[in-house]
Amino acid sequence: MSFTARFHEVAAEVRNWGRWGEDDRLGTLNLLTDEVVAAGAATIRSGRRVSLALPLSRDGVQLGQVPGRVNPLRSMHCINNPDLGDADGLAMVPHFNDDHVVMGLQAATHWDGLSHVSYDHKLYNGVPADSVTARDGATVLGIEHVRTLVGRGVLLDLAGAAGLAQLDPGTEVTGEMLDAAAAFGGVEIRPGDIVLMRTGRIQAFRDGGAHLYMMGPGGDAAQPGPGFDAVRWFRRHDVAAVAGDTYIFEVFPGPEPADMLAVHCLTVVEMGLTQGQNWDLEALASVCVEEGRYEFFLTANPEPFVGGCGSPVSPVAVF
Repeated sequence: MSFTARFHEVAAEVRNWGRWGEDDRLGTLNLLTDEVVAAGAATIRSGRRVSLALPLSRDGVQLGQVPGRVNPLRSMHCINNPDLGDADGLAMVPHFNDDHVVMGLQAATHWDGLSHVSYDHKLYNGVPADSVTARDGATVLGIEHVRTLVGRGVLLDLAGAAGLAQLDPGTEVTGEMLDAAAAFGGVEIRPGDIVLMRTGRIQAFRDGGAHLYMMGPGGDAAQPGPGFDAVRWFRRHDVAAVAGDTYIFEVFPGPEPADMLAVHCLTVVEMGLTQGQNWDLEALASVCVEEGRYEFFLTANPEPFVGGCGSPVSPVAVF
C-alpha cells in the first residue's frame, strides 16, 4: 500500500527542501528570526505564566502501542549519601539524594524532531533515512540542533470555536476550522508563529487516564487532528511550529486508509515542521479567556539530546 495521488499533490505544494540551504537542520524553525522573537516578547504584559506540560509520571499517556515508548520510570540511585564520608550518619556534613530516569523521549509532552519520520528512504531536506543509526541515533537531524524554541504563541481553540468541550473523535481539522478558531480568538496568524491547537482531547486523559485518552469510550482509537487541508494552511501561513493536545497529532485514522499517518510525512519530512503532541492546553484556554487575548510569549525549548529524534518539553506561556 502506498500514499494516494492527493498526498503527492499536497507534498509538492508544501515542500521546503532547499529553502534554507542544502545543509539546513532546522526547517520551519528558521522562521523564528530575531525580529519575530522580539515581536513575540512584546506580547508580555501581565507576566502571568501557564504551564502546558503533563507531569512526567509512570502513570502517563503511554499504553505500549509504540514499542519502547515507555512512561517515565524514575528511581533512586543515591539516598542520603555521605559524599564527604560519614558512615554512621552522625557528622555535620552534606548528604545527597540523586535519582535517574528511563523514558521514551516522546513519552509525554514533547516535540517531534525532524529525524522522527521518513518515507521513501528520505528524511527532511532529502537527508537519507539511514542517517539514523542504532548506535548514534539521528546523525544529521538530531534534536540537539534546536538550541532555542521561543516566540509568539497563538492558541487556536478549535473546540471552543465550535462551541464544544471536545472535538468528536476522528474529526479532521481543516484550514477553514483553523481560520474560524483564529477569528474566535481575535488573532491574526503571522509568519513565525508557534500555533497551538486545542481539541479538548487531553481532558480524556485527565478524567479517565491513558486508556480513555488513547481509545476513547468506543475503544476505536479515533483521534481529532489536522488533515491535508490543514497542512496546506500551515505552509500558507509559514508557521514555525505546531503542537496539539492529542496523542497522535493528526486526524486518525483519517478519510483514506492508504494515507493513514501521512500528515506526519507532510509536516515533518516535506515541510521540516517541528510538531508537538500531548500538550495540556486546558488551563491556557481558560487564561486566554480571562486575559481577553489568545496570543502570548511561548518558551518551549527541547532538551538537547545528541542524536535525539524528539525531546520532552515543559512549555510555558507568558502573558
